[in-house]
Amino acid sequence: MSEQLHHNNTTFIKKKFPITLICDRVNSPANIGSLFRIADSFGIEQIYFCGENISVISKRMQRTARSTHEIISYHQTEDIKDAIKQLRSNGYTILALEITDTSIPVYDYKYKKDEKIALIIGEENFGVSKEILELVKQTIHINMYGNNSSMNVATATGIALYEITKQCRS
Repeated sequence: MSEQLHHNNTTFIKKKFPITLICDRVNSPANIGSLFRIADSFGIEQIYFCGENISVISKRMQRTARSTHEIISYHQTEDIKDAIKQLRSNGYTILALEITDTSIPVYDYKYKKDEKIALIIGEENFGVSKEILELVKQTIHINMYGNNSSMNVATATGIALYEITKQCRS
C-alpha cells in the first residue's frame, strides 16, 4: 500500500528556474494566492503584479497562498511597460500566454539552454492587453479541445510553467 507524502517528507529536489511571471492587471485575491503557490511549486524566481489598484496582500490571498507569498519575491508596479523594459534590458525573453492569431502551442516554443523567460499572463476577464501583446517576442497558448477557449489564469499558468520547466530541465 502506498503512503501519501507531504512537503516534509518528499524527495523532490529544490530548483530555481530563470523565469519571472508578469501579471497584467491580475487582481483576484484567489488567483494571486494561487499564482504564489504555483510559482513556488515550479521554482519561479519572482512575480511582478502590474496595474492600477492591485491589492496583492489580503486575507483571501493569504489563505490561498499558504505562506508562499513569504517565499516568492514579488514586486508591484502600475506600469507594466516599465517591468517589461527592465526585464528585457536584463536579458529576458518576453513571452505572453494568450491565444492570438499568431500564437503557437506552449510545447512548440523551443527554449534555449539558460534562456531567461518573462511570461506575461493576463487579467481574468480580458487576458493580456493588445498594447502589451505588441511588445512580446512570441505569444504562446495552451491547446484546448472543448467548447471553451479560455481557462482560469492560475490554471493556465500552471500548465504553461509545467511545459516550460520540463523543457528547461531537458
